[in-house]
Amino acid sequence: MTDDLILWGVGTSRTIRAHWALHELGLPYQSRPILPRSGETKTAEYTALNPRQKIPLLQDGDLTIGESAAIVAYLASKHRTPDGGLVPSCPKLYAKWLEWCFFIVTELDSTSLYVMRRHGTNKGLAHIYGEAPQVVTQAAEYFRGQLRHVDVALTDGRQYLMGNQFTTADILLTTCLTWAIEYGVGICDSAVPYLERVTSREGYRTGERANLAQI
Repeated sequence: MTDDLILWGVGTSRTIRAHWALHELGLPYQSRPILPRSGETKTAEYTALNPRQKIPLLQDGDLTIGESAAIVAYLASKHRTPDGGLVPSCPKLYAKWLEWCFFIVTELDSTSLYVMRRHGTNKGLAHIYGEAPQVVTQAAEYFRGQLRHVDVALTDGRQYLMGNQFTTADILLTTCLTWAIEYGVGICDSAVPYLERVTSREGYRTGERANLAQI
């Protein structure tokens, strides 16, 4: 039952993904607004739910699932609509959706932007992982290089990554684009109108408010 949905975590580029998906799907849920590196993820209560002590975490009845990309994919799959909802129904399009999702969370997020966050001094975690200016510079260059694949896709007239269907791949990409802008990396020209279009969605706006609540 959707009344059993509980989402732990607010305030990050990854937690907004889950809040956004829940609002896009119109699912009622309870928010537990805990923050990373605040000690809240290391309490006995939370560690029992998620031994990795990371956010976000979704509880759906007796199921707990972490990792933002996995959470939004799970929600999209469980709450499909006749037209597919946030995930394509066609097997071939589903495969391309998977490809985009894995590309975004690996090449754009963890390999590029999160490397900058770990080792950068500007809003970064260098005080924990150490400063590495050259690594940050190379990560930014790598991000811009990988973004060319997004640029090619968005210059063919499509509304979203999967054509006219908004999916969780767009949720993942949008968070990376806004993250890149915040870090001063910049985004390709074709992504500018795309970003404006996607962030104008009501699901994004309400999800963003929920993600910033009680910070």
